[in-house]
Amino acid sequence: MPAKSKAQQMAAGAALSAKRGERKVKDLKGASKSMYRSMDEKELHDMAATPQKGKPGHADTSA
Repeated sequence: MPAKSKAQQMAAGAALSAKRGERKVKDLKGASKSMYRSMDEKELHDMAATPQKGKPGHADTSA
């Protein structure tokens, strides 16, 4: 599942680094903490590996 925005991609990267033990889980906040709890390492990697080119800073939630 590719990230829909740069913010989502960066949150997935933070959660992935915590899954791998490179970052402390207690330092995660908001979306990255939720992603850490609900997604496995492969899902986080797929989302974090999404290219940022052409992505908005934040996803449009007014739909």
